[in-house]
Amino acid sequence: MPDSPAGEPAVRRVRPDVQRSLDALLTAAAEVFATDGVDAPVRRITARAGVGAGTLYRHFPQRSDLITAVFRHEVDACAEAAPALSERYEPVEALSRWLHRFARFVAAKRGLKAVLHSGDPAYESLPAYFRDRFVPVVTDLVEAAAGSGGIRADVRPFDLLRAVGDLLAPDDEAYTDRMITLLVDGLRYGADASPAAARGTTDVAG
Repeated sequence: MPDSPAGEPAVRRVRPDVQRSLDALLTAAAEVFATDGVDAPVRRITARAGVGAGTLYRHFPQRSDLITAVFRHEVDACAEAAPALSERYEPVEALSRWLHRFARFVAAKRGLKAVLHSGDPAYESLPAYFRDRFVPVVTDLVEAAAGSGGIRADVRPFDLLRAVGDLLAPDDEAYTDRMITLLVDGLRYGADASPAAARGTTDVAG
């Protein structure tokens, strides 16, 4: 692949039709993995995506390639939901809604837990990818909420992600939603209603 003028590798552009096929495959695979596990037959994925097996194997020669791509695709979709929530809602509400969204992501990915902790080198980079994408997102949300005086100023973003995971009941979404609501209510305890004071004392190092 040729280098760009700045010395960085040039980004290979994907044709729109190819991108649509990739998106359809990743969406279909995520849905099938959630219901049938990561060992589900390929034909079930391709039928849902409306593409042939050759298209799948051209992009994802090994099943581990597909699993990795699905995980990254779903992580990105969850992370990228945060800015829209921040634009639409006040800071604490945006944080709350994103935590609910994050919980649904984690619940849907429970079928991937075994492979992510299997010791297979193909998946070694995924835990770091998870942290690198989500910690900055929740840091921004927490800083905004604390800066508004809506939550306490000593919330550590990674602790918050772990807390949601600990509260999760994969087969009871209503329970999970109630627990996250209580968690957010707890973050309000000790909050300084003065935005200026909160901004001066916020410590959200992950």
